[in-house]
Amino acid sequence: MDHRRSTPVPRRRRRATVLTAGLAAATLVLAGCGGKEGDDGDVTLRFVWWGSDARHQNTQEIIDAFEAEHPHISINGDFGDWDGYWDQLATQTAAADAPDIIQMDELYLREYADRGSLLDLDEVDTSQMDETVVDNGRTEGGLYGVTIGINAFTVLANPDLFEEAGVDMPDDTTWTWGDYRDIAVELSEGLDGAWGAGGFDETGGFQTWVRQQGGHLSDEDGQLGFTAEDAESYFEYLVELLEAGATPSASALAEDQGVGPDQSLTTAGQVAMRAWWSNQSVALSESAGTQLELLRFPSHTGSAEDAMPWYKSSMFLSGSATTDHPEEVQQFIDFFVNSEEAALIDMAERGIPPNNEIRQVVTEELDGAQLVMAEYIDEIEGELGPSEPVPAMGGSAFQQILYRYQDEVLFDRMAPADAAEAMVSEMESEIR
Repeated sequence: MDHRRSTPVPRRRRRATVLTAGLAAATLVLAGCGGKEGDDGDVTLRFVWWGSDARHQNTQEIIDAFEAEHPHISINGDFGDWDGYWDQLATQTAAADAPDIIQMDELYLREYADRGSLLDLDEVDTSQMDETVVDNGRTEGGLYGVTIGINAFTVLANPDLFEEAGVDMPDDTTWTWGDYRDIAVELSEGLDGAWGAGGFDETGGFQTWVRQQGGHLSDEDGQLGFTAEDAESYFEYLVELLEAGATPSASALAEDQGVGPDQSLTTAGQVAMRAWWSNQSVALSESAGTQLELLRFPSHTGSAEDAMPWYKSSMFLSGSATTDHPEEVQQFIDFFVNSEEAALIDMAERGIPPNNEIRQVVTEELDGAQLVMAEYIDEIEGELGPSEPVPAMGGSAFQQILYRYQDEVLFDRMAPADAAEAMVSEMESEIR
């Protein structure tokens, strides 16, 4: 789920500053409080996560199931909203009071791992996960995050608008970027008050583009993984779509970029195609009043494999390096990702389960939009490109930087080449 879209830029930058200062201080502390062991050998662990009320309820049920199987281990849960979560975690880590088990996001994984704040999860069984999914949580130092849900970036298509415009749904296994442009223009011409395509915001659209050029958002060494030329060609394509009438105006695109899914042009039925994460298709289909179709991204060659899809970890579970109970921490994480009982509680709330065997069990229990999402995840498995390396330290700022220079180009305030050079320079300056 895209929990970051509506976060104001200044607050995000303040969080990054707090995180950096907090973690730097944490490296000076030799021991942590973490979980505790009683006189009778019982162990108490602390577990923190963010999310909705439904996620809180599911997670507590999973904790209860784990405790029933491991009566000597108690887990105290602490949960809240995304806002404030990272400030609190940084403060706790700096005070040597980090939770034993941490729900982790890819934006912050390297920030904690590279400062020695996370436990190497080498005892968690990942044998039933695709290697690309496992690698999402791995740095050169070890496995610091275990994926607990997977998504894929997709083009969501509104079949009602295709029918209204008299346009056939594309063959997403063979279409090219040129086909995407032409179909979007044809849709715009056939629709009254709607457009063929929306934006590619999120970093996912840009990541997909640079992956097809052989790059990544960040490389395995924690540096920028693409060139100014890659960014220039992406900006040029966005301008091409805009000038051809495939998308709404620059101001409408910018506004759509800044609102949540329930207020988007997709929900309002004003764009026939738009990029979203696969797990968002469930709520968006419900809000749009029609089952949106999940389409693969186009490629330059017309080959589905060359579209370079990847499984994104919706989130991870990590352990604190200062926990007094690394074995019990890994036992719980293993239960969370490899237990049928846990999977049937959480279902697809955090994305599709990463364990391939468990995924089939859960899929049999799904229906409607959740089943469509799960089937899409299965369909693209044989087409996956390499995993995305863990984002660079400082990479949490990349999304807003991309948005800003994208707007500069679409509002015709900067040429694609100039915006690309400036964006690369600014992103490089954020890397620590």
